[in-house]
Amino acid sequence: MVSFSIFRCVFLAFLIIVSFFQVSMGGKYSCKPEECPSRCAYRCSAASAKERCLDTCNDCCLKCLEVPPGTWGHKDLTPCYNSLKTKKGQPKCP
Repeated sequence: MVSFSIFRCVFLAFLIIVSFFQVSMGGKYSCKPEECPSRCAYRCSAASAKERCLDTCNDCCLKCLEVPPGTWGHKDLTPCYNSLKTKKGQPKCP
């Protein structure tokens, strides 16, 4: 019974360490602040209101350090970017 308790403690410590490294390393679509303008330029390339899209995307990118792939959709792949909302509770990021 004692060995099972030790195993659970070690396993829990392992999960904590793994989650720390995943957060600190970023996800697949994470980026550095200096990459935000180019990523947002591509993200907003098909938008009709490009300037507003670029402003909003860059703001979201600097807060989250991630931009979804493609020119539309796929926000579920970037949790922080997807979670930002306007004052009215609507999705903020393009």
